[in-house]
Amino acid sequence: MSGTLFIVGTPIGNMEDITLRQLRTLEETDFICAEDTRVTAKLLNHFEIKKPLVSFHEHSSAADAARIIERIAAGENGCIVTDAGMPCISDPGEVLVRRAYESGVDVKVVPGPTAVASAAALSGMHISRFTFEGFLPVQKKERSERLEALRGETAVMIFYEAPHKLRQTLSDLAGTFGVERRLALCRELTKVYEETLRMTLSEAQEYYSEREPRGEYVLVVEGRTSDEGTAVTVEQALGQVRELVGKGERPTEACKEVAKLTGLRKSELYAAYCAEK
Repeated sequence: MSGTLFIVGTPIGNMEDITLRQLRTLEETDFICAEDTRVTAKLLNHFEIKKPLVSFHEHSSAADAARIIERIAAGENGCIVTDAGMPCISDPGEVLVRRAYESGVDVKVVPGPTAVASAAALSGMHISRFTFEGFLPVQKKERSERLEALRGETAVMIFYEAPHKLRQTLSDLAGTFGVERRLALCRELTKVYEETLRMTLSEAQEYYSEREPRGEYVLVVEGRTSDEGTAVTVEQALGQVRELVGKGERPTEACKEVAKLTGLRKSELYAAYCAEK
């Protein structure tokens, strides 16, 4: 008789957020698949749980996944956990879940805390709809394309970000959505130094120009609202560029500043400005 693959959520920071069902499932399972066995070992040691750990991460092979599913199909019960929160969302565990379904193996979920839902609740925004974007692409071209696709998004957008990349991401968000777009910066959720800041992208850039970002961030960004009205046309934006140039600003800097204010691309404005000359 086939066993079951359990998707088990774990605390995102505070060990007290573990649930009774999570503890029971981890104790009763035959083995636990972990993204980082060292991190999961700390969790298990804290609760005095002794179970075999199987490493399964983004570099694991298809053969690794097949061996795990074969064990469950043969009758063992296995868990999949991530370093923190719910596995299988922007996480290697999704591969195991797909293989389980393909193999006819039963899959059950043992839910737990998630940074996405926690930050959404903390944001104070109207969350009737939201889109989870995870980490933005690292490559400049891919990042630009992802943000461009979100330019007109009306739902709240939620991003993850590491501290050393926060300043650049705030700049990229401001360049796409405009400096007055509001956001909530949720830092170190459920941990000792948990903090939520609510401000505009402009205020966030200024705030972190004077402070070193620390800890892991979840950024909750408001979607486009009706009061943003009709998008500024290129011609209208060019008028602002001409005005700044007339005051002595270099064309490239003028285009950069107007792009941040209007949400238009700097390259688009500069090309249009040069075409006039």
